[in-house]
Amino acid sequence: MNISDIIRVPFGYLLDWLYQFTTNYGLALILFSLIVKIVLLPLNAKSKKSMLKMSRIAPLQKALEAKYGDDKAKYQQELMALYKEEGVSTTGGCLWAFIPLLILLPLYYVIREPITYMLHFSAEQAAQIVEIVGQHVTLGASEYFHQLIAASHLGEYAQEIGKALGVAASSIQSLDFSFLGMDLSAIPSWKFWSLSGWSQIGAFLLPIVSGGTNILAMWVGQKLNNTVATNEKGEQDKDAAKMAQSMNTMLFVMPLISVWIGFTMPAAVTVYWIAQSIIGLIFDSLLTVHCRKAYAAEDEIRREKARIKAAEEAEKERIRAERRAANPDGITENTSKKKQERKEREEREAAQREFAAKKAGIDLEAEKAAQSEKCPSGIPERPYCRGRAYKPDRYRKGGAQAEDAAE
Repeated sequence: MNISDIIRVPFGYLLDWLYQFTTNYGLALILFSLIVKIVLLPLNAKSKKSMLKMSRIAPLQKALEAKYGDDKAKYQQELMALYKEEGVSTTGGCLWAFIPLLILLPLYYVIREPITYMLHFSAEQAAQIVEIVGQHVTLGASEYFHQLIAASHLGEYAQEIGKALGVAASSIQSLDFSFLGMDLSAIPSWKFWSLSGWSQIGAFLLPIVSGGTNILAMWVGQKLNNTVATNEKGEQDKDAAKMAQSMNTMLFVMPLISVWIGFTMPAAVTVYWIAQSIIGLIFDSLLTVHCRKAYAAEDEIRREKARIKAAEEAEKERIRAERRAANPDGITENTSKKKQERKEREEREAAQREFAAKKAGIDLEAEKAAQSEKCPSGIPERPYCRGRAYKPDRYRKGGAQAEDAAE
């Protein structure tokens, strides 16, 4: 027994019980797929939330790239800050998607090895059974699905198998793999021109349906993810659909792979895959609708902040417009900090002098007039000055001649 049997054995018993309950292997696989999806729902929800968050911040990330496109270091710094603010993990989506994959891979063993996991024979006994049935029935070139094909012929060779294993022949019964007139243990043929009867034609259609359901699931998933992609104003991002178009290649690559696998594996695996796609689509839609309710509240907050910011900008623009109208030439007073401080200081000193003069009973206006008559320039040492070239003796008698002679 290996570690993967911790998953395989319980699910083998579950599939066996579902088969006994429904008496139909196809229905058992569909119910089995539903239960697996329910069990993995918490992990799928984590993965979905992380993917939605990445889709949600895509417009904000694009805005940062446009703003800091030339400064890669600053862009990365702001991007990490955005991830932290929005609670986004760059590996979260991949991590939570990877865990269900680790669980799902062993489950394929339950489907392809029903003798071991549904009928509960040991690996050695299952190998003997396959060898005995293989002597009478063509099991195909791939040993990978020999158990699945042999399980449908156990009843025909029950006596021989019981004798070889030392068990009662009555305890060995075949599994009925018929579903909607198809044999789910058979590998579908892609050579449609050579098909005859519904069993072969229906098996041929299963991989096609599998590819179609994969395309539908991925397309709907993209559309749902785009509905939560909003910009910093809380508005639907118009470029989200364009960005999604760049992923259209993946939209067709994965379905094509599922079609190819459908023609290389027994039809039972394809039925399981189809059920997984349809149920996954339903669960994915429900999870998106649930998350979108929370995001709607966040978008309303963003829109409110955007409205407030727009109103503030409009008010600033109105004030600027009034200033431009009042001063069309754009001439403004020098309002440097030092000059403002000096102006305020001079105003305070003038007010103090005026207050002191009034207190002393001095008429400042009369004093200013007398001072102006005595000294027109306002500078006692240079009463008639008009600039730096002023000379006191310039206009005295003989002053001009003396100056010219000196020159």
